[in-house]
Amino acid sequence: MFRRDYLVRLIEDMTQMIAKVFSLKQERKHTEALWELDELFKRQFRLNSELLRSLSAADIEQLFRNHGYLEADKLQTATRLLEEEASLLLELEREEEAIMLYIKVFQLYLKSALQGADMKLIGLEERIGMVKEQLKSYALPETAQRDYYAYAEQQGIYAEAENMLYQLLDNGYMEYDEATSFYERLLLKLPEDLARGGLPLEEVHEGIDDLNRRCLHLTEGDK
Repeated sequence: MFRRDYLVRLIEDMTQMIAKVFSLKQERKHTEALWELDELFKRQFRLNSELLRSLSAADIEQLFRNHGYLEADKLQTATRLLEEEASLLLELEREEEAIMLYIKVFQLYLKSALQGADMKLIGLEERIGMVKEQLKSYALPETAQRDYYAYAEQQGIYAEAENMLYQLLDNGYMEYDEATSFYERLLLKLPEDLARGGLPLEEVHEGIDDLNRRCLHLTEGDK
């Protein structure tokens, strides 16, 4: 109960802050908006945004672990503020900083989802989709690609998972036996669930055939 009450208060505080930041953005007061976000980070998380920008996604994740347990809801809430900060940096034409921060946001949102975060707390599925769209023109690190692949499968977005699987294969980040295991897991699903996930059973079999052809071509190329 205490944890839930804390999260409710945190979300209320964050929602009010984002509304204030939006108002400041409308007034072109971006620096003031960044200050407001930093104050909320300090008040709620005892962190500052400059520190978070300097850390990797993996290091930020560790800050939200308590006795080895990831406080996924707390992490996704803090990440929502980082997303707002990335938006401000983009409007300030600090594109490189903004994109680097968006990539961290994407990774942290995915980690939160994979570790059991409440998907409805901040609309996590929608936020992941929006940040992914923001990053569509940029190369993602291997960890982000892998986490999105796992997330898409976990959420039953099988067509998206398959697309990411082939990106991982093409980038040399995945072995063919791991890809084969993905299709084996799909064959255990109900046909209606596969269709709902954008990958009907017929297309699963087509994917298996395509994967086998790729594997055969690779084997022949090594001879």
